[in-house]
Amino acid sequence: MTKQSFIKGTMILLAAGIVNRILGFIPRIALPRVIGAEGVGLYQLGYPFMIVIITIISSGVPLAVAKLVAEAESANEEKRIRSILRVSLFLTGVLSILFTVFCIWAAPWITSTLITDSRVIYTFLSMCPILPIVAISAVYRGYFQGRQNMIPTAASQVVETLVRIVAMLAFAYLLLPYGLEWAAAGAMIGVVTGELFGMLVLLLSFWRSRRGSRTSSARSASDLAKTGGLRPFRISELLQIAIPVTASKLVGSTSYLLESILIAQSLAVAGVATALATAQYGVLQGMVIPILLMPGALTYSLSVSLVPTLSEAAARGDMKTIHKRLHQSLRLALVTGAPFAVIMLVLAEPLCYFLYNNAEVGKMLQMMAPVALFLYFQGPLQATLQALNHPGSALMNTFVGAVVKLALIVFLASKPQWGILGAVIAMNANIFLVTMLHWHSISKLLRFRMQSVHFVKTGLAALLMGLSCYALMHQPLFGTPLVRFMSACAVGTLVYLICIFMLKLVDRSDLTRISWPGKK
Repeated sequence: MTKQSFIKGTMILLAAGIVNRILGFIPRIALPRVIGAEGVGLYQLGYPFMIVIITIISSGVPLAVAKLVAEAESANEEKRIRSILRVSLFLTGVLSILFTVFCIWAAPWITSTLITDSRVIYTFLSMCPILPIVAISAVYRGYFQGRQNMIPTAASQVVETLVRIVAMLAFAYLLLPYGLEWAAAGAMIGVVTGELFGMLVLLLSFWRSRRGSRTSSARSASDLAKTGGLRPFRISELLQIAIPVTASKLVGSTSYLLESILIAQSLAVAGVATALATAQYGVLQGMVIPILLMPGALTYSLSVSLVPTLSEAAARGDMKTIHKRLHQSLRLALVTGAPFAVIMLVLAEPLCYFLYNNAEVGKMLQMMAPVALFLYFQGPLQATLQALNHPGSALMNTFVGAVVKLALIVFLASKPQWGILGAVIAMNANIFLVTMLHWHSISKLLRFRMQSVHFVKTGLAALLMGLSCYALMHQPLFGTPLVRFMSACAVGTLVYLICIFMLKLVDRSDLTRISWPGKK
């Protein structure tokens, strides 16, 4: 079994995340050209209900499996690892089959009553097979994550994206003559096909890894004979980790659903017309938030890599490694997130104009830019709480933030002088509050402190980058607005890179770990 260091594993997942984000734009652009806006609407309408079920079935499983496998591997207990894998597959398999049967049986009622468009039934039924596929994939991703081998996960993500793009467009085009509802169902069949191929990549990787693990299994059996036998694995150990993680994600999903309802109602109270309120919410969720989440590929990679690393260190009682890896991940999130925050703050209006042909969107983006770094810290902090057996703290922090956000939306967005900007303020408060609560929980648990000098140095580099961007963007004698914008981004980024190297925020050892992954 190939095992990567924390840095190498993060970089592997980061590379896959960037590739997937770039490829993900292809169907977003091409699918509406094939089936039109109405067809895309039919394709999207079935998602919310299915996402809730997927969350229940598998959202907490990868992390739970990763943590348990990492702990067992640190004790060299190969038989326990196999037991974890079998029990997890059985649990998620049974749940996914039950929910699949339920969805197929309840599809007519769900699509006619909850979704209110009976044509969605074809898309909904086409989506049902995705449940067992996602459930199985979740277990194997957690297994490889616990083994600290991120290559299978990254490979499966890339294969899934490539197959999904081709299959979505092909099936949608082939079924279009039978009607829009069938074309939308064809696009969903393409999504299921992509997930299927992603799962097959994981299964193939597992089969190959088993062939190379016989020696370690024999050694494990010998060690167990000396120490007195295998620690029994109980399904309660899995559920103890998975249930709080699932509950935390359900809190987020429910919060998002209530957020959309309360914003619309609050804007109506403020006197905003329904059509305008829908447009404003679409701008916020469809244009501003995606830009804010751009660095999410890195924070996701850091979070996934942290869980097995910290779990293994915790099993050994190695507090030094826990502090080191946590500090390392937060430093990476800080250093890589800062330039994005600067561009969103200083160049928000031209960025939104060239992306969406709407500079007014930039005002909302500028309001959210100051909390961007808090958002990028959230993933690693939450992963740390989960890896150290405190998922309940992460759940409670998320719940408190959601309650505050929803209360502020009702209070501010319903006032005519605030409107949609009140919702932006509420989201900012949520991001800041949840991050600080996570930080407090970890500080209390680990007595963790991050050196303030890193914040000062990063702030100085970001300031110099911001001044460079502003100066170039507002130099009217220098080319067209697009040329000035591209030059401002390029020069600002170069200034930032020079600063972080001069200030030793990133040193040669960091580059060595990335460029020469064979070395520790």
